[in-house]
Amino acid sequence: MLFGTLKPVQIAYHVPDPELAARSFANSFGWGPFFLFEHIALSRCLYRGAPATFDHSSAYGQAGDLMIELITQHGEAPSVLRDLYAREEVGVHHVAHFVTNLHDALNEARAAGVKIALDACTATGTSFAMLDTARELGHMVELYEPAGDLLKFYRYVRRAAESWNGAQPLRRLGG
Repeated sequence: MLFGTLKPVQIAYHVPDPELAARSFANSFGWGPFFLFEHIALSRCLYRGAPATFDHSSAYGQAGDLMIELITQHGEAPSVLRDLYAREEVGVHHVAHFVTNLHDALNEARAAGVKIALDACTATGTSFAMLDTARELGHMVELYEPAGDLLKFYRYVRRAAESWNGAQPLRRLGG
């Protein structure tokens, strides 16, 4: 069994506009509040093993025990988003999971013949990867370690949802 038992911690939807989608999802499903990061900076980005640019924005909210990400790409460069969706399409893009050690998990994926679609690191130091599992699952699988700023952000979003009364469904965050 690849990686042992994976437990989803996030579902990410590709959307044309995370701001509009956040307001709609909050209104339609009661999910939120959503926190919008625009043009997320990356210090490293390998798309299918080659250096690449991945200019994207995401809004993050909570739906029960799962974080919800609403993600879009700025531009039409080849990417993990464009692998599955055109700019205006909507659908589940990836499901994220925590792993104990990302390096070991990626080596395990390679050994099993799973393609690493994205291997990246945010400007703040959070490494993450996306595995191309679209044929098997209909979406990609994202992996990262539950540590540092990432874990703090997961807790922040969850706490905000626990006391959320439906007001201000979208909040902008820097960097």
